[in-house]
Amino acid sequence: MKLSLALAFLFFIGSVAGWVIELIFRRFFSSANPERKWINPGFCTGPYVPLYGFGLCIMFLIAMAEALPWIAGLKYKKLALFAVMAVAMTAIEYIAGLLMLKVAHVRLWDYSGVWGNIQGLICPKFSLIWALLGAAYYFLIHPRIIESLIWFSNNLAFSFFVGMFFGVFIIDMAHSLHLTGRLRKLAVENDVTVRYEHLKLQIKKAREERKLKYNFFTPFRSDKPLSEYLKEMRESLEEKKDSKSGK
Repeated sequence: MKLSLALAFLFFIGSVAGWVIELIFRRFFSSANPERKWINPGFCTGPYVPLYGFGLCIMFLIAMAEALPWIAGLKYKKLALFAVMAVAMTAIEYIAGLLMLKVAHVRLWDYSGVWGNIQGLICPKFSLIWALLGAAYYFLIHPRIIESLIWFSNNLAFSFFVGMFFGVFIIDMAHSLHLTGRLRKLAVENDVTVRYEHLKLQIKKAREERKLKYNFFTPFRSDKPLSEYLKEMRESLEEKKDSKSGK
């Protein structure tokens, strides 16, 4: 099977699985969601997080690289692989977060309160988590991935569904980029960085208070302009800064 088709299949699996992981994490463990509400995670509208799709492809390629002669002879080969996985995933996380922050004025996640963080985008704690996830992937998931690729190569008719996924994904990306463009304009006008998770929670809470229907997959649909939510976000951040400075 061609590598490109295998990576497309892995991107599909990783993106959907990542969405499920983020959905559960934000519901039960995220400090940014103290009310423990269900939030549609990520940048896109649909049930997938592309960062995890890219991550699974990267981990697969790194794990497969252990067969290379100059890696196979290393004494601590597995530890080296896990370290490379952690560095690669941290780099992907940083680049994706920085692009969204600098280009779109949107912050998809925030590690500002975590020790050793860089611009609130990466931190040692989550780099360690990536290393542990890399180890878990290598021992628990990679063998299943190999099996799934063998199954996929014997059932190429399933590639039709992978193609459908990418068709929907491309349309969703176009829609999400258009929405991000609108948010960027509003963010510049209101001199604030949009915090995706916080904004989704704001809108959900406001609709619940008005007893209006809330659509999980269209979290930015609101009965009032998004600019008002951004103004509220800016005022809230200013209040927090004032309280920290003792004003």
